[in-house]
Amino acid sequence: MAGGFAETGRWFLVTTAELVALFLALSFLVGLLQAWLPEEKVRALFERRRPVTGYLVGAALGAVTPFCSYSTIPVLAGLLKSGAPFGPMMAFLFASPLLDPIVLGVLVFLIGPEGTVAYAVLTFSASILIGALFARLGLEKDVKPLRGAAEPGGGPPGGEATVPAKGPVWRRAWADAWAFFVPALPYLLIGTAAGAAIYGLVPTSWMVAAAGPGQPFAIPLAAALGVPMYVNAETFFPISAALLEKGVGVGAVVALVITSMGVSVPEVVLLGGLFRWRLVAALVASVFVVAVGAGTLFALVLG
Repeated sequence: MAGGFAETGRWFLVTTAELVALFLALSFLVGLLQAWLPEEKVRALFERRRPVTGYLVGAALGAVTPFCSYSTIPVLAGLLKSGAPFGPMMAFLFASPLLDPIVLGVLVFLIGPEGTVAYAVLTFSASILIGALFARLGLEKDVKPLRGAAEPGGGPPGGEATVPAKGPVWRRAWADAWAFFVPALPYLLIGTAAGAAIYGLVPTSWMVAAAGPGQPFAIPLAAALGVPMYVNAETFFPISAALLEKGVGVGAVVALVITSMGVSVPEVVLLGGLFRWRLVAALVASVFVVAVGAGTLFALVLG
């Protein structure tokens, strides 16, 4: 158990340092992008004659950006503030961690090229459908008021921006990044602590026993187990390979990967600062349904 606590502490410190650096760097880059790319151009990128084009652009933008579920959030907040439409941004939020180029490359070795193509098509299509569904349901009003790059604490509407109106572009971008990071830090620490505890203290054997061969509810259980986990591109391969070697079915592994990478407890905690609970719950439920559906399909086709 002492080793488990040591591993938990190590994972927490390393992941926290990585995420702090990612958040500040990405928020800074988004701030620069906002300074160089006017709001009108951002809206024009998505608002085409055919509404479906905006969703395709949002999902494609997520597919080509190598962001994990954590680092997608500051980029999402900056895009929403820049005037990007809600529906395509939900497609971006869903597609970005699941279609990470590294993840797709690893999947080729785990489930083969054909399985990887099927996974990419399924998740890309699901991201568009989820974005369109959320927009249709009017969930845009559950985005908390944004201030600066974002308002993770859900501050009052119409709050004053913390970025100075004058000064070098880089200085304004850094002030904008810091304004987003400070209120988001408690959410980041809480979420990372939860992920570290599960990563270091929950035995892999438990997941194998619940989602191994012959278990009738293996796929939904694997999807449910993936929600409290946080898996990034670096840990995706060893975890998935170990589960496959220990007898977990490919369908269960796919379901686990989709929920653990697409919506984990650490990400949910952080999203709670950007979205109201109804939108967060809708996102979690949608990812879970996609994970179960994709896992079931893979189990039927690949066995």
